[in-house]
Amino acid sequence: MFDNLFSPEVISETVDIAVNEIPFALWETFYVTVLATLFALIIGLPLGVLLVAGEKNGVLPIPKPVMSVLNVVINLLRSVPFLILMILVFPITRFIVGTTVGTVASIVPLVIAAFPFVARLVESSLREVNPNIIEAAQSMGATPFQIIVKVMIPESLPSLISNTTIAITTVLGYTAMSGIIGGGGLGKIAINYGYYRYKYLVMLIAVIILIILVQIFQSVGTKLAKVTDKRLKGKK
Repeated sequence: MFDNLFSPEVISETVDIAVNEIPFALWETFYVTVLATLFALIIGLPLGVLLVAGEKNGVLPIPKPVMSVLNVVINLLRSVPFLILMILVFPITRFIVGTTVGTVASIVPLVIAAFPFVARLVESSLREVNPNIIEAAQSMGATPFQIIVKVMIPESLPSLISNTTIAITTVLGYTAMSGIIGGGGLGKIAINYGYYRYKYLVMLIAVIILIILVQIFQSVGTKLAKVTDKRLKGKK
């Protein structure tokens, strides 16, 4: 399998692919990951807030049947493996984008797979907020919207940033799998050359670049979380 992995012919061909195809694939992976995570946050953040604020003892109680439906939908979407989900949402993808193949088309299943995950992460972050702070805001006459926007979200910001980092690295992993159905990026490079054409050196390079991207996203997220953490500022 790896007998000729570093033969002159293989290295020459790999260099050609690395120069001509990988840079654009890297850009595709980057912008698809960022866009999909952004849209997942736009959908998942309000849902995560509702999961906490909408409880019986929350700041904005909503009917129990609505909460039950919301939880069931989120749990159902989270339980479907991404490869299967991509196929299941083909009609939605075609309706929104006009096609089910390509880099742009892969954003739709990525968002659908990621926003329930983001909602649960947001829920977890908001539950870390000290209830005494919320009670103090309520006693001062703050409205539910003010409590959510000015108390709950700011107080949980470091945790939200850390969980967003988890979300973006998860989406990055999903982008690699989207190459199976024609999605672009490094996943397509790895699958087309490593799986279909047995060019394992190309696949290895694609995997290494993906690992580096994960490290970059993780480092930036960790740094931002530390910068926004009031507890760490108080120790300085």
